[in-house]
Amino acid sequence: MTAAVQDEGDLIVRREGAAGVIRLNRPKAINAMTLEMSEGIDAALDRFESDPAVAVVLLEGAGDRGLCAGGDIRGLYESSKAGGDLGKRFWRQEYVMNARIAKYPKPYVAFMDGLVMGGGVGLSGHASHRVVTERTKLAMPEVGLGFFPDVGGTWLLSRSPGELGSYFGLTGQIMNGPDAIYAKFADAEVPSSKLPELREALTKVRAGVTHAEVRKLIDGFATGETSGPAAAMQPRIDAWFAHDRMEDIIALLQRDGSEFALSTLKVLNEKSPRGMVVTLKLLRLARTSSSLEECLVREYHAALVVFASDDFREGVRAAVIDKDRNPKWSPARVEDVTPEMLAPYFAEIGADELTFKQ
Repeated sequence: MTAAVQDEGDLIVRREGAAGVIRLNRPKAINAMTLEMSEGIDAALDRFESDPAVAVVLLEGAGDRGLCAGGDIRGLYESSKAGGDLGKRFWRQEYVMNARIAKYPKPYVAFMDGLVMGGGVGLSGHASHRVVTERTKLAMPEVGLGFFPDVGGTWLLSRSPGELGSYFGLTGQIMNGPDAIYAKFADAEVPSSKLPELREALTKVRAGVTHAEVRKLIDGFATGETSGPAAAMQPRIDAWFAHDRMEDIIALLQRDGSEFALSTLKVLNEKSPRGMVVTLKLLRLARTSSSLEECLVREYHAALVVFASDDFREGVRAAVIDKDRNPKWSPARVEDVTPEMLAPYFAEIGADELTFKQ
């Protein structure tokens, strides 16, 4: 395969030397991913897996603002309002692909430069080689949309040191590159100015290059930074977020009264109470899960409930549609989230299941 597989529209897929390149190509939308893009990435992974001339896969984003700002939230909002099924189709495709990326047989290198959020984390956080830069801003901000960290986010967050995953998952706060490495969302920081040189080197690797060899190649460009500001705050974060009830976390933050505690409390007070309670329970369940797939199935079940909820539509309305940043959550307080409200998110759906590719 010497010619481009696809070289137009929202996704650019082609081989450059030994590298199979997947470029998200919606720079005006910070490469937010549509269902069609997700299907295109899956098709590219099929082609590259079977092509002996492709030694590595490289994921990158067009433009200079970021790899991917997440899924196409506006499209999901419109479908939810109309009682459509885009959520079901989009998340089924996306989550199965997330699991596939985690088990992809060839080295899969993600350039996590600039903004990497939500669905962008799903495309890159499960990669075998995850490269951040000094411009990386990585976040799972879904709780602010009445949702929860999905795309395998509960698996990744639950494997961060201490309670950092609970903190980042519930607050949606941004990780810089070294934070992302420390939180186990990335592997190496490379200066953005060196990405073109690293990219060129990846196109020249030999057929059959091993993961260890790709890691060594990337490390040759890396800064060596492995921990950011979050590492210094971890003891306090661990103390606050070690509880299984949002009420207990909020009470500790109120009691602490420090500037960091109060700023954290302010952020939490802006989030969906129901979304926070669902997220915390999903994170605790993920902690004892044995596989990414197990977490993705749980996320899929919960996502279908979210898709039909007023909180999701209200969160997207306030953040993306009207942009008034003033969502009216239901219920408005964490204390008013009842077990009956929670039950549907964790109920078994039965036959409507994800089928993962072997």
